[in-house]
Amino acid sequence: MWVRSGMTYRASFVFTVFGNLLMTGLDFVGILLMFTQVDSLGGWSLPEIAMLYGLSVTSFGIADMLLGSMDVLGARMRDGSFDVLLVRPVPVLAQVGADRFALRRLGRVAQGAVVLGWALSSVDVEWTAVKVLLVPVMVLSGAAIFSAVFVAGAAFQIFAQDAAEVQNAFTYGGTTLLQYPPTVFGKDLVRGATFMLPLAFVNWVPAAHILDRPYPIGLPGWASFASPLVAVGCCALAGLAWRTGLRSYRSTGS
Repeated sequence: MWVRSGMTYRASFVFTVFGNLLMTGLDFVGILLMFTQVDSLGGWSLPEIAMLYGLSVTSFGIADMLLGSMDVLGARMRDGSFDVLLVRPVPVLAQVGADRFALRRLGRVAQGAVVLGWALSSVDVEWTAVKVLLVPVMVLSGAAIFSAVFVAGAAFQIFAQDAAEVQNAFTYGGTTLLQYPPTVFGKDLVRGATFMLPLAFVNWVPAAHILDRPYPIGLPGWASFASPLVAVGCCALAGLAWRTGLRSYRSTGS
């Protein structure tokens, strides 16, 4: 329904997607401006950081397109409309994800993919079959990890009644964090992003293997290939949190 609604005015849809692409691209413009003053950032070159940027934005864009409407959950609980979703013969999570589905968010995915394509063609890497295969694995695993963060944030909103900005701090804030190399951050932050909220497995850890760079906190070599396992674990924990939140939900009665 929302796709048909968004496509009703085709010209408006095209301009909205293009505008979304330009707006998200401003983040990368900021990185380009930085590199007019420096040759490297944290020891990483522009193509290497562009690779991190492209992986982060593309993965997040896929998750945002599928589940980005989760931040309206708090408003639905306050006005009582969340109860309507509970009585429909469709999984509540699917309904919340599809609520106000915006196909225009394809602009973010396209912009991230363009930067990623340029970075992969420009970065100084001796490509092997394993490294080539690791790129799509990173994108899909990263999308799953970000999706799990969206779902976990939505579950938290059920308990807090409205905490959309807390959720956004870890989703939008997380993708911004991953656009820069881990070497520019303190080791405590890198440890937190690796072990507590494992966003580092979206790009930092596997990209270090592709670029033949040591990871700042010293992980075993097999960790570079652990992104799919981390994604499965995050999705399982997010699903558990979601089911727990639904069981504890109490209607407003309105």
